[in-house]
Amino acid sequence: MTPIEPVIFAALITAEPLLLIGPHGTGKSFLLNRISAVLGLESRHYNASLLNFDDLVGYPLPNAKGQIDYVRTPAAIWGAQTVFLDEISRCRPDMQNKLFPIIHERRVQGIELNDLVYRWAAMNPPSNDDDANQAYLGSEPLDAALADRFAFVAEVPSWEQLSEEEQALVIRSQGAEARINSDPNFSEEITNGRRVRKLFETDYADGLVIYVRVLIALLAQAGLQLSPRRAGMILRNILAVHAANSVLGFEVALQDSAFLAVRSSLPQLAQGIKLDQVKLLAAHREAWKASQLEEGDATRAILMERDPVRRVMKAGAAGSISASDFSSIVADALAALPPGGRHALAFGLFESAAASRLVAAVAEQCAELYAIVATAQEVHESVASKSVRHCVWQHIVKILARLAPDVEETILKTNLLCGLFAANQLAIEEDVDRAIDAWERVKSTLWLPDRHERSNAA
Repeated sequence: MTPIEPVIFAALITAEPLLLIGPHGTGKSFLLNRISAVLGLESRHYNASLLNFDDLVGYPLPNAKGQIDYVRTPAAIWGAQTVFLDEISRCRPDMQNKLFPIIHERRVQGIELNDLVYRWAAMNPPSNDDDANQAYLGSEPLDAALADRFAFVAEVPSWEQLSEEEQALVIRSQGAEARINSDPNFSEEITNGRRVRKLFETDYADGLVIYVRVLIALLAQAGLQLSPRRAGMILRNILAVHAANSVLGFEVALQDSAFLAVRSSLPQLAQGIKLDQVKLLAAHREAWKASQLEEGDATRAILMERDPVRRVMKAGAAGSISASDFSSIVADALAALPPGGRHALAFGLFESAAASRLVAAVAEQCAELYAIVATAQEVHESVASKSVRHCVWQHIVKILARLAPDVEETILKTNLLCGLFAANQLAIEEDVDRAIDAWERVKSTLWLPDRHERSNAA
């Protein structure tokens, strides 16, 4: 099975905007034009790189009432049931703005396009400086707002990704010149898909809402921010993809349909942002596991917490979390926090004895960070006067001079800054300020009392 099949069929079920991304020659235009022909719909195919607004609406002509009518040409959008915007990534920015309401709300110049059912677009992969040899010059990343209006953003398989059988079918195809007749059976399959999707909504929507909520939180933790609008799209897309798999006769578990739908619902693909597939799969698996938990389970609350420090705190307070899971959460938090912040977290873990729940590798990492702030740090270094290194050290001295002497917090910050300076982790003066800010922010989140208060409590 080619993964794009249920995605295309799902887009037909929902009639939500579809964007195909792929190299030249992968049949994006051929596929969408063929679908329109099989459905027997009135279609318009525009090359967005050459498109002028008059091509869309016709020529403006004032009427007797002082209003604007349009002299409609055969290529104008009025009366179209499908609109295909090819090469949308090569479209001028001003034209992209004019295409936006067509994609988003089926309107042009504020006039509703009552006949329009399907809105499709295609583009080559956006040019990327990191991969210049494969870049498509002129194929620019889409504006974030425009990309976010496409419910489905699907990558078309390249030649290498096709099986031998699929490659053979492409070679034997009659080509774009072959006349395609409408097929009522195909339209009936789409109608059936809508009925199945409705049934799946009744059966699965509640659990999928939990899945999407956790997934959005986990992706945000991985640096992939999605809009609230996108969350709703993902839910609808999962139901539609699973319905498509069912109607097409593919025996696919709901969990796998969900992952395929998510992979084909991320607007970052159209913005030239590379997605870490390993992180995406890990987020999917964790979110799916959370959606299967009983309501009120602590693990679900932990996974949905975006702040890495609060996530560690919730995991530490949950007795049901295993040492391995707790260690993974701590390791992720340490990786996400900047210098100063990760040191404060390690300090809090050891001072609260939570470090005893860590597996050896993570405990050792925390111990190294804890030792920097808990033990006196010596700095012996000759630096040139007025050099950057000298200025950084003077800034450290200036900050520490403002702190109250013989106070635990002052001692900890002194050790922290001296340790970071000795390890060459403070390259400029701003790094010193950032380290102190991160330390204070994490430590205040942990609500860790000073050593005197901890001793009295003990």
